[in-house]
Amino acid sequence: MKGLPAALAAGDDRPAAPAHGRPAAATERLAAPAAGNRRAVPVTGARWVTGGSVAQTTGRVFLTVGGVDYVCSAGSVRSANRDLVVTAGHCVKDGAGAWADNWVFVPGYDRGRQPYGQFTARRMFVAGPWARGADDSYDVGMVALNTRNGRHLGDVVGAQEIAFGTPRGRPAHGFGFPADAPYDGEQLVYCAGPVHDDPHEQTADQGMRCDMTAGSSGGPWLTGFDAVTGRGTITSVSSFKYSDDHGTMYGPYFGSTIRDLHTVAERS
Repeated sequence: MKGLPAALAAGDDRPAAPAHGRPAAATERLAAPAAGNRRAVPVTGARWVTGGSVAQTTGRVFLTVGGVDYVCSAGSVRSANRDLVVTAGHCVKDGAGAWADNWVFVPGYDRGRQPYGQFTARRMFVAGPWARGADDSYDVGMVALNTRNGRHLGDVVGAQEIAFGTPRGRPAHGFGFPADAPYDGEQLVYCAGPVHDDPHEQTADQGMRCDMTAGSSGGPWLTGFDAVTGRGTITSVSSFKYSDDHGTMYGPYFGSTIRDLHTVAERS
């Protein structure tokens, strides 16, 4: 929430749940867009049941900051090293404070199942304005992962495209693993609909109606999303909510600074 410490911007102030988790919470199930329909049908928070690439490339993140365990979300993104995920900056580094430890990405996580195993962090990167002053407009992190059994993440689960400097206001689908009620972090959840500029003009972020809660931070926002294939282009990640508007999630705009971050991270 705005006004809280940066590391808690999206409410990720809860210990990581054990791998076995709890029974899945009942959530509203809404139909995905029909085949070939790329228009984002408004959805504020529903379990993603259609599968496709997004169910493989999106995963839960388990990490430790300052001795406290947290959970976030992240997505596999196209990169030269085939080992890169994008997430929120506060899921990697506490603003100008400490870097995260014990950082693990679990792609395709579903009710405790880990079909592709766990990938540990090799190198971490955040945008300069986030590292220097926890600027919410640049709350983006990228993590290069170690291979697992000699295989790169991108070769195991694939990767979504990423784009920078795209037109603002394009509809998007946002994905993540919200862990606070009414969710429990055990299933992939999505929101979809139009996005708009920050009405408070405190950030360069864009907002989308979304009920996702703690744990969804860092989940990818995809534009041009195809519900049949589960593929799209990552143009933002879930970052924060204002304390007086729990129904809108904000995500940073991917401009030249994030492009440069990706260039460095994908060459690591």
